[in-house]
Amino acid sequence: MLQAVLNGSWPADAHPLLPVTPRHLARDARAVSELKVGSVHVHPRDPSGLETLDPVFVGDTVAAIRAQAPSMEIGVTTGRWIERDPRKRIEAVLAWGHLGVGKPDVCSVNVHEMGWVDVCAAARSVGIGIELGVWTSGDAVTLRTNGLPPGTTRVLAESTVTDPSTAVAEGLRILRALGSVPVPILLHGEDTGAWPVLEQAMLLGVDTRIGFEDVLVTRKGLLAAGNNHLVSEVLKLRQDLQLSGYRI
Repeated sequence: MLQAVLNGSWPADAHPLLPVTPRHLARDARAVSELKVGSVHVHPRDPSGLETLDPVFVGDTVAAIRAQAPSMEIGVTTGRWIERDPRKRIEAVLAWGHLGVGKPDVCSVNVHEMGWVDVCAAARSVGIGIELGVWTSGDAVTLRTNGLPPGTTRVLAESTVTDPSTAVAEGLRILRALGSVPVPILLHGEDTGAWPVLEQAMLLGVDTRIGFEDVLVTRKGLLAAGNNHLVSEVLKLRQDLQLSGYRI
């Protein structure tokens, strides 16, 4: 499975085509859906462009995407950097459950953040799936100790090391620490580590992701012409690997 991560935490001026508004996120979701991507992850913004968990703006964003890509799995973040108080994060997630067409299908919850277990419980209680963010091998041990929360859709093994020469090794360390889990694992990197980790994920046969949240440039280091451009690059990479004899 290839997921498209459309915007992340970048400021609006990080890239001329970074989607921030519901309309632009819906545009990009439709574009990647035409390339057979079935899942998107977005960071909704308020009218000033700041990331938000506010149900009004989350609902507007999800509904806009659903209108343009009806069969798409739509995920949003619950990041602590947006709302530090775990009680308010829980309240937001509970409110998302009443958004109708604006209700997210899944939400990402980072294992290293205070209150993550309770945020997961809130998501499950309103029928929202959970993507567990595991950023380090220590996070993986925490997850194994606590057990997989009910309602977990997948585990995100996130190599946050940006040095291309070590990003893959860090991703593999996280996978080893995770061991066997009963849900899919999605392995990805970020910034200059994004492309090496993505290629490693494809070679391993595990899920991965691409999009402006993780990287703004193509494999050759050129500024990407959109999220669909990045997805197209992944499809080309998959074809190249298959032609080289790898079973992708």
